[in-house]
Amino acid sequence: MVDAPALAVALVVPVLGGMIGGFATASQIKGWYATLKKPWWNPPNWLFGPVWTCLYAAMGYASYLVYEQGGFAKQAVPLGVYIAQLALNFLWTPLFFTLHRFDLATVDILAMWGMIVATIATFYPVIGAWALGLLIPYLAWVSYASALTIWIWRNNPAKPVLVKKQE
Repeated sequence: MVDAPALAVALVVPVLGGMIGGFATASQIKGWYATLKKPWWNPPNWLFGPVWTCLYAAMGYASYLVYEQGGFAKQAVPLGVYIAQLALNFLWTPLFFTLHRFDLATVDILAMWGMIVATIATFYPVIGAWALGLLIPYLAWVSYASALTIWIWRNNPAKPVLVKKQE
């Protein structure tokens, strides 16, 4: 029997979080981001939304499958790891697009990559091959996004931040 409210929360939280990040950075994509040097293998901007929506839905469904096996009481570790990686995922967008901190965005995305591996490792004993099928595409995309983040950081010099002297 499907727990419809739990499934809805599991799907809505990551998808909505991603949508909020996307809406918040839309002006940056057409403005500031367009001015950056990017590698030839940078995907077209229109691809990010559909890919992330699918990945967020897949990870949300995976979290629901884990939750279904005893709730937070029994699955606190795998669901806690999942929440941590999702927090790192949501943090990357403001680090990169709002603060323009490629260095911190790189640290964040590499930590996220590790937490995705940990999520897969903790989900697998609970939901088996579902963990692989639903989360390996996410890991692959974040691997690609990590390489892209690092490339952009290394090929776009940081702009010095002017600090006003206190008198």
